[in-house]
This record gives sequence, structure tokens and C-alpha cells, in this order.
Amino acid sequence: MAAPRRVDLQNCADEPIHIPGSIQPHGALIFLSDAGLVEGWSANIAAVTGREPALGQPFGALGLPDAVTELIQECSATMIAGEGPAMVAAVTIDGRDYDCVVHAHVHRILVEFEVRDVGMDEVAQFAIKAHSSIDRLRRQRTVDGLLETAVRQVREFTGFDRVMAYRFRSDDSGDIAAEARRDDLVPYLGQRYPAGDIPPQARRLYVLNTLRMIADVGYRPVSLLGAAREGAPDSEPLDMSFAVLRSVSPIHVEYLQNMGVAASMSVSIVVGDRLWGLIACHHMTPKRVPYSVRMAADVLAQVIASTVQGIEAREDAALVEHAAQVRTSLVESLLLEEDPLEALVQHGDGLLESAHAQALIVGQYGRVVCRGIDRALGEAVAAALPADANDILTYGCVKEWPDAVRPLLGKWAGLLGLPFDPPTDGWCVLLRTEQVEEVAWGGKPDKSMSGPMGERLTPRGSFDAWHETVRGRAHPWEDGILTHARMMLGELTRVSNARRAQTEATRAQLLAMLGHDLRDPLNSINMAGMVLERTDGGSNKGTLGKRIQSSSNRMQRMIGQVLDMSRIDRGLSLGIDLQPVDLAALACDMVEEARLAYPTIVYDVHATGPAFVLADSGRLGQVISNLLSNARQHGEPNHPIVIRLAPQDGQAVLDVANAGSPIAPETEATLFNPFKRGSLNNPRNRTGMGLGLYIAQQIVREHKGEIAYRHENGNVVFSVRLPLAPRQAS
Repeated sequence: MAAPRRVDLQNCADEPIHIPGSIQPHGALIFLSDAGLVEGWSANIAAVTGREPALGQPFGALGLPDAVTELIQECSATMIAGEGPAMVAAVTIDGRDYDCVVHAHVHRILVEFEVRDVGMDEVAQFAIKAHSSIDRLRRQRTVDGLLETAVRQVREFTGFDRVMAYRFRSDDSGDIAAEARRDDLVPYLGQRYPAGDIPPQARRLYVLNTLRMIADVGYRPVSLLGAAREGAPDSEPLDMSFAVLRSVSPIHVEYLQNMGVAASMSVSIVVGDRLWGLIACHHMTPKRVPYSVRMAADVLAQVIASTVQGIEAREDAALVEHAAQVRTSLVESLLLEEDPLEALVQHGDGLLESAHAQALIVGQYGRVVCRGIDRALGEAVAAALPADANDILTYGCVKEWPDAVRPLLGKWAGLLGLPFDPPTDGWCVLLRTEQVEEVAWGGKPDKSMSGPMGERLTPRGSFDAWHETVRGRAHPWEDGILTHARMMLGELTRVSNARRAQTEATRAQLLAMLGHDLRDPLNSINMAGMVLERTDGGSNKGTLGKRIQSSSNRMQRMIGQVLDMSRIDRGLSLGIDLQPVDLAALACDMVEEARLAYPTIVYDVHATGPAFVLADSGRLGQVISNLLSNARQHGEPNHPIVIRLAPQDGQAVLDVANAGSPIAPETEATLFNPFKRGSLNNPRNRTGMGLGLYIAQQIVREHKGEIAYRHENGNVVFSVRLPLAPRQAS
């Protein structure tokens, strides 16, 4: 057999505990090939069978009791893909009682003889007690009550000094949720043990083989002897994952010794293929528990697992039912309510309850509505959300939040975000408060680097409660709530898409009306104004005609801006027809037009000469007109508007400047956005919708140019850069 590897700092995490190469000494073992030939045995086998087996010997020649031979034959006959479940028989050899356990694993048959110190009558009494315990467990309706009953019942029919029920968390640390103990022992109830106390390979074995017994922690292991099956180039270590006598890790032995434990039994509670919990039994002196009694405890653990599953299923079903009601009611409101944010806030209580959250933030189009949280903080949280999210977003602790918002969080630590309409920055955000937790660890949760086995990882020596205050964490988002959140996100997204489709259809109808039904009447009104102006007979008809023309022209411009924005939003070109245009002459024409309309405004034009660009003169005139209009509306009174044009580095640079204070940074960031808040109810621009700069930027971009804002020498300056026509550029 391959010698067991040394367990040290280098390979502790990969310790091969399923192939220890030895067994515990309160029994003996023989293992056979799937053909029934001897492949190996424990060094103490002769003490049981009275003879030393030979490599390759048929099991029928070993002189084993008939009951054992029958088990081996049945195991071999029922083996599937090299695996076979455990079968047990009570046998007596040379006046000594044994439980013989036979099972198959990895195409080998393992035959184990475990010494039994009590008679079958006493074992039967244990079984009766276990059956009564199972009935009591099935009647429990809460997890806490279930575990309390379990530890009392297991201690009663096994006789261990201490029986504890661990419940594992999502991070694999475990809390002692229930305990039954001898009165003189220090209580461990409520203590938490770190995930590292059960390394991954041990956790895997706890799921595969749900019961583990160490009769004497201070035992001396018995080595396995023999060789691999014939024809194999090297020895194959015996996989003892399901063996009852498997020797245990020296680190685990040391761990138990540091706790003052002399015998141990653990029974796994496996729920949904995950190690949900553990019944851990400790005794302060060596102790053997008959195999049949251990199996009763194992059945008890399966009943616990089934009951836990039932309790959690009922809780999940109640959550699902409530969540479904909230979703249905919310979707109905969203389909009827004009403002989706108001609908979300109206259903805030249901959303918070179904997610076990304490605050709600909903936002869309830059607007934020809060419930249970300060508005300023809600806006800061909304501003820190990622722009490209398309699935639920979760934070469980403060460290996971973006750096910019962490100092503002205060008591908040957990976030569950639903990006229901990314194009409009639509978010529904649920928050959980920080759960300040006083953790009583079972000893300081670390390991030292030296010990009785030399330079190696050593378990902690003290298991007195070691207290730690954990801050900055919220209660983790449960799987059921995350499932509900994804379903909610799907419903919200579908509603948002339906609303957007309806809005697009309505907008198309409105634009058609603006483009056709309104333009014709406006043209008629404009013509009537011109007639009134020309037929002025000394009355006020001429003034009235000019006013009608001015108003109708302004309405025409507004309609044109809306139609232009619609083309841009749909990804269409504005219809640019490029021809050589003298930008200087065009700018002078636009300034003269502005002087006639606003004779009190001083326009100061500086142009070094012609500046030809390839442009659409109508669209470029629209840009210049918009910049002159902005300068007139926002400039300081009694200050000139300065227009400068000069070639620079192969570009024509047109600056339009007006006296004024710098634009605030938050406003500057949205200067070229449509429907800016600053454009609404602006006393200097009551009819503006904020579309002018947005459209101007698109026009300049279609001319392969740039438009930008700067502030210099007390002036607000908008600068347009366009490539000079090839001939002038050269």
C-alpha cells in the first residue's frame, strides 16, 4: 500500500483524508477486488480471523463465518458500476462479538469487523428509544424546536456527554444552535465556528458518508498491508470514503484533544445535496456506540433533514405567494398609472415586506423618489448605480459599495437593485440596514504555526468564547428573495417595454400632426400677418402683422426642433447637403438678421476673411442662429455679443461670446442634453425646451466638426470647429 502522506503546511488544504492508509484499532479490515480476491488487509486482521491472508487469495478460502461470506456474495452480486451499499451482520468469532459491515466502492469490496461491547438485547432497546425520538422530531414545526428536540433525543439514546447541533451559514461557518450536555461541562451554545474548522475535503466526506465515529481520540492507527490488483503498475491506495473504521486526520485528532474530547460521533444533516448542519457528539472518555445505534442516529438525521426541508418549503411557499401578490398588484398599477415611479412607491410596503428590506429608492430619467431613507442619500445611491446593468445587483456589506458613496451610507449596508429600464436609468432599489453582530467564536478563529507535531498548521488550543463585533454587513439576501427579485425584474422590464412602445406610437402620431396638420395653418397665419403688415393704412395693423409673423415663426422653429430631435432619436440623418460655403459670409448674414430683429443688441463681429467649409448652409445657419439666441437670452444686459471667426490648424473656428458668469458644473454636464431642467421655466427663455444646443451639436457632428463650451475673461464662449474645405485648407 502507498504510505500516507505527511500533513504539513504545504498540503494541509489537500490532505487526502479518504485514503489515510490506516484504520482505527477497535476493528479489522480486509478488502477484495470486485472478483472476490484479496488485495489488502489491516495489520491486526489475524487477531480477528485467526490467520494472515495471502495476496490474491479467494475470499472463500479465508475461513470467514457463513454470515460474512453471504454478505460478500450478495455485495458482489448487487454491485453496480463498482459500487454497493453497506450491509451488516452480527457475528461472533472466538467468543467476541462483532458487527461485520460490507460495502463496495471503486470496484473494491471492503469487509470490516467492528468490536461490539454490548449484547443485541441492549442494542434493541437503543433502537426502540430511537424510534420514539423520530416520532417526536416529526411533530416539530420550527427549525429551532427541531434541533432542540434532536440534541436531547440523541444524547438520551446514545449516552454522550455533550450533543450539539450545528447550523451552517452561507459562508460555511457554523453556529451551535442547540446543545444537550452534562451539567459540569462548559456550554458552547451560541458559539460560532469558522468555515476552516471543516476543510473542503472533509465537508465533501460529510455529505457522502453521513456518519463518522471516533471511539478513542488517543488511538494508535493500524496500517493497511497488501498490494494492488494484479497487472497494475503501482499500488492503488484504498479509498475509504464509506468505511466505518477509517482513520482520521491527525489535525482533527489534535483539534479534539485541544477541546478535551476523548470520543466523537458526527451525523450529517444534508439538505439538497448541501451540508446544512451537523449533530456533533462528544464524550470525555473513550466510548463505542454499536453500529445499529449509529444507524438509528443516521436515520434520525435524515428525518431532521426532511423536516427542515418541509419547514423551509412552507416558508418559501408563503414568501412566493406574497411576492406573487405584490407583483400582480404592482403590474396592474403600472399599466394604469401615468407615472411608474409613483406606482412603485405606492406599492412600497409590499415590496419592502416581500424582500425583508427597510428602504426603497426608485429612479428614472434622473428623477429619484425615496421611501424610508433620506432623499439626498437616495439620490447619491442612485447616482452611483452602474449604467450598463441588465441583471439584479446585490451588495451585502459596505466594502462592496462604490467608493464615492461609502462615507454617506450611515446605517445602510445591503442593496438589492433591479434595473427595470436601463435606457431611461430606471432602477428599483431595496436597502437593508447594517446588522451589528456580537459573534461569540468557539475560541479565537485562527491557527498557529507550531505544535506537538512540529512545524505545521496547528488547531487553536482554547475553545473559550472569543467575542468579536462585526460591523458593516447586512443580513445576506436569501435565495428565495433573489428568485423573487429576478421574477419582479422580468415583470417590470416587460411593462417598461410595453409603455415605451405605446409612447413611441403616440409620439409618432404627435410628430405627424406637428409636421403636417399644424404647419399648414401656421403658414396661413404667417401669410395673413404679411398681408396685414403691407396694408397698413396708418392704423396698428402693421404692428399686429409683425407680431403675428414673429409668433408664427417662433412656433415653426419649435416644431422644426421637435421633428429634428425625433430624427436624431431614431438614428436618422438630419439630411445634410454638403456644398462649399463661406462661413464668414454666412455668419455675417445671420448677425444682420439678428440686428434687424433685435436692434438694441450690439453685435461685434471679427473675421479675418473668407473661410470656406463643406456644409449645408441652412443647417449651419441653424447652429449660428441658436448660438446667437443663447448669447442674447443668457448674456449680461448692455454688453456686446462678440463673434470671432478665424482659420486654425486646418479648421474654421467660430466663437460666439457673451458676458456672464461660469456655467455651474452640474449644468455644464447636461448642456447638450435635450429637455434640460434649466430650460424649463427659465425667465430668460420661457419658450425654450432645451433642444437647441442638442440639435446644434448633432448638426456640427454630421459636418465632422466639434462644438464646446468654455469660460474665459468673464465671457461664456461657445466654439464651433469645422474642417476647412480642401482647397482653402491647402
